[in-house]
Amino acid sequence: MSIKKSIPNAITLLNLFSGCLAVYFACINQLVLAAIFAMLGIFFDFFDGFFARLFNANSELGLQLDSLADMVTSGVVPGVIMFQLLKQSHLIGDDFSTNVETTSNPILWLSFLGFAITLASCYRLANFNVDTRQTSSFIGLPTPANTLLIISVGLIQLHQPESIVGSLLTNTWTLLAVTILSCYLLNAEIPLFALKFKDWNLKNNWVRYVLIISSIILIVFFSYAGILATILLYVLLSLFFKNL
Repeated sequence: MSIKKSIPNAITLLNLFSGCLAVYFACINQLVLAAIFAMLGIFFDFFDGFFARLFNANSELGLQLDSLADMVTSGVVPGVIMFQLLKQSHLIGDDFSTNVETTSNPILWLSFLGFAITLASCYRLANFNVDTRQTSSFIGLPTPANTLLIISVGLIQLHQPESIVGSLLTNTWTLLAVTILSCYLLNAEIPLFALKFKDWNLKNNWVRYVLIISSIILIVFFSYAGILATILLYVLLSLFFKNL
């Protein structure tokens, strides 16, 4: 294999490495660093396919590497983040930190439900590889988009706790609802347009441009809550413009 055709796989491995770092920081509850490395991994995930098409280097090996890397960056990472958020949620009580490590604490076991996101992500990634309907679009929320959704919840908690959304997202029941919604969207029979550009033609990509411009506006005005709003907007735009 030529060096040029190895570039997409190297970028995929950078995605995996970023995901490993994100897992580490999520496990020690450094959620900002976990978010940074997860988003870096998603950045690499976007461009490995771009360079694979550019260099005509699509391969079965690349497909498998991509799924395995995504399983870490966009499967394990959001599960660990939700686990941490559930541990810290308001329903747990002020004395939770003193006995969090005891296996007799029922809330600790409840927190493990956050890993349902990891299981749902794994199922989606495996299904994506064998589902011939998803060659040019998606059915169900892509795992990178879902990871951004979960990351935004943690960032809103940390940086916008006084906002209405922030106060809601510190509640255990709300977080469990987000977990269930995340698992559903990952594997729902909902057609979603692909986020990757095949060309830069405005007519062919206007809905993608709308999403990009809207996301910039939402993030500027609503900060981290804008990321959450962008993911929801992506789903809504897909529902109204299924054929794009």
